[in-house]
Amino acid sequence: MRLQDKVCLISGGARGMGAAEARLFSSEGARLIIGDVLEEEGGRVAAEIGESGGDIHFVKLNVTSEAEWERAVRRAVDLYGRLDVLVNNAGIYQRATVEETSSDGWDRVMDINAKGVFLGTRAAVPALKEAGGGSIVNISSIAGLIGSGFSTSYNASKGAVRLLTKSTALQYAKQGIRANSVHPGPVTTDMLPHLFRTSQELEERIAETPLGRLGTLDDVAYAVLFLASDESSYVTGSELIVDGGWTAQ
Repeated sequence: MRLQDKVCLISGGARGMGAAEARLFSSEGARLIIGDVLEEEGGRVAAEIGESGGDIHFVKLNVTSEAEWERAVRRAVDLYGRLDVLVNNAGIYQRATVEETSSDGWDRVMDINAKGVFLGTRAAVPALKEAGGGSIVNISSIAGLIGSGFSTSYNASKGAVRLLTKSTALQYAKQGIRANSVHPGPVTTDMLPHLFRTSQELEERIAETPLGRLGTLDDVAYAVLFLASDESSYVTGSELIVDGGWTAQ
């Protein structure tokens, strides 16, 4: 078991990548707190994993709220006595050029995708220190590495996550806290229709990807698992790209 008895907190755990990470982490022995604003869906994921023998609890978590982050971390510590792993997974997508992006739209994407990671990291660090160290895994995107012609705020927010991760890694390495970012390419999630507006756009992207397919939820979850586990004990401040070879071109 690669996460045996590790206490893990995953934001955005109600569906998509977050739910896939929770299922995989549970199968690897983790004790879990998953948080999301989607309370009904999050409760269902927790119930499903619990019925399969997992040790899991759901908490309502709006990642833009300092108070809700503090409650989520406190819940993990109250239940399990410690926190070992934080996965900042929650995020949203907005497809818009600079001219199409409203101030409110910019703020919403940056608040959830970038500020949410900052608030989660800040809330978790004291508990990770108390546990003697741990792992922070931040879900960025290949949009945090390269530009695009159509997703201004999303690219900016994911680029912010990339560099926040590196700063976190440097600031807390001596306390045994590692921080790394995962950079998926297009993955088969609910976000996919917003990425590609036509089937032709999607087919062209697949054809241009060296491995010739989209990513799966498990492709990303296994990358996150590696960084959460002790197998990556000498990895910090790094970027793990999961994109079928797209950015290698």
